[in-house]
Amino acid sequence: MLIKTQDDIKSSEITPEHLYLNRREFIRAASAAGIGLATASLLHQSLIAQDHWPRGKKGPYDTDEEVNTFKEMTAYNNFYEFGTDKSDPAENSGRFKPKPWTVRIEGEVKKPATYDFEDLFKSHTMQDRIYRMRCVEGWSMIIPWRGFPLADLIKKVEPTSKAKFVAFETVYRPEEMPGQKRSVLEWPYVEGLRLDEAMHPLTILAVGLYGKDLQNQNGAPLRLVVPWKYGFKGIKSIVKIKFVEQQSPTTWNISAPNEYGFYSNVNPDVDHPRWSQKTERRIGEFLKRKTLPFNGYAEQVAHLYAGMDLRKYF
Repeated sequence: MLIKTQDDIKSSEITPEHLYLNRREFIRAASAAGIGLATASLLHQSLIAQDHWPRGKKGPYDTDEEVNTFKEMTAYNNFYEFGTDKSDPAENSGRFKPKPWTVRIEGEVKKPATYDFEDLFKSHTMQDRIYRMRCVEGWSMIIPWRGFPLADLIKKVEPTSKAKFVAFETVYRPEEMPGQKRSVLEWPYVEGLRLDEAMHPLTILAVGLYGKDLQNQNGAPLRLVVPWKYGFKGIKSIVKIKFVEQQSPTTWNISAPNEYGFYSNVNPDVDHPRWSQKTERRIGEFLKRKTLPFNGYAEQVAHLYAGMDLRKYF
């Protein structure tokens, strides 16, 4: 019998953790449906080979499109704190330490506080959300996030009547984040939402993807996910959330105000100055597809911008 040591085993031969944990449940369900153990096992192996995300019950905001692989989600990223190329975050984030971690809540709230990440994590019910994500450069993915609605945290800290916007700030650790040693952007990275955008049930604070904790290159341990603004607003490794009365500055609007507005909605009718936004290329596919208004979430969020000129307020 051949026994492989850990060093001999290729990563491609390892069953994804979430599939291993769900194997017994899958086979039990298949058997109950009359498929039989042998067929169920073959089907399960097929899912492993496809690196398939076990959907379970479809949530009210889930997309039913095919989910990208864990490898695609963790090898092709935007995270300028670790470099400007898509492969840089995975290659350069190994020294980053996402734990221990704290998040400061301040500004126009009745209950400002500094939260330990573990306490913050445990105080909210985690949800899996399968979101369609289109990046500003025209590539897209389907990602199963794990997190909790930002609205839950906002309600907990009780904003005052003066709070109109929510500002976010990324950690500043140039010794661990080599991209911060370069002046490509102003550091630390900052982002902002209007309060009603932050309160929308689609907006989440993500702590994981594909059933695992967030990887360093994906924004560990805590990041913002706003699916109708993805690629524009997805601040990562958050250390501060501040409630303010005036529109908060955002890093890309500071860096290139003619290219990146405050609202940054996915809008195929408003071209970026250097490329069209009408199409996108799904990672793993060759052909392009049409970009959907608000990234396909118009039915849920278009009312937030009723009466606004979205060419002016881009």
